[in-house]
Amino acid sequence: QVQLVESGGGLVQAGDSLRLSCVASGRTFDSYSMGWFRQAPGKEREFVAAISRGGVITSYAISVKGRFTISRDNGKNVVYLQMNSLKPEDTAVYYCAAASTPVLRIVSHISEYNYWGQGTQVTVSS
Repeated sequence: QVQLVESGGGLVQAGDSLRLSCVASGRTFDSYSMGWFRQAPGKEREFVAAISRGGVITSYAISVKGRFTISRDNGKNVVYLQMNSLKPEDTAVYYCAAASTPVLRIVSHISEYNYWGQGTQVTVSS
């Protein structure tokens, strides 16, 4: 069982930066690849970024590539999402999720994630 708690969301202006954090409970954090997803009002939850168990492999949605960076600190049981050059269309509730995967694999589909956090709101004004 893994419990995930996100933080770091807020209201910012276009062009600003935010760093989201997701802290995981338990002693098996490095057994899971981690992902960030987001859901805007009236839209389906969508993939944002993922990182492998050791942090070697990352993947990004086209819409955030070059602006967002996912990273993790297995010693602290934390996964981060650094978001730069934010746009109004980045406004959403952001969720972190954990997937039980082999060491060098990451996944981007919602159905492959086993555990989810409660989400943190990010609002970008124009």
